[in-house]
Amino acid sequence: MEIDIKHACSFTGHRPERLEMRENRVLTWLEEQIRKAVDDGYTDFISGMQRGVDLWAAEIVLKLKKEGKPVRLISACAWNGMEGRWEEQDWINRYRVVLKAADKVVYVSTKPGRAAFFERNHWMVDHSSRHRSS
Repeated sequence: MEIDIKHACSFTGHRPERLEMRENRVLTWLEEQIRKAVDDGYTDFISGMQRGVDLWAAEIVLKLKKEGKPVRLISACAWNGMEGRWEEQDWINRYRVVLKAADKVVYVSTKPGRAAFFERNHWMVDHSSRHRSS
């Protein structure tokens, strides 16, 4: 599957513990932004797949897909197995559900570590024309 860069939007943002607003407010804002992007003709949505904003955005894209919206989810993972460093099983389970439902999965780096996240972020920007972060 080729990513339609002209109609691709990428999402990355804070982890839940670093947000200054409540989760439900973030979710409402994310859904508004994603629906607006769909209305503006965006079809491909790239998630950085981290806990918090990244996974919430991915889950919203999957929700819209179930509603019949013409959207595709691309999971941009820093490396294969990055969720293994997380402590909360709920986030690991959510990550795996999203990964399985994604239209495309990209592992940007083969080496775990901080540099892999920077590489992933660059990949996301290079493969989209609309960028949102929180």
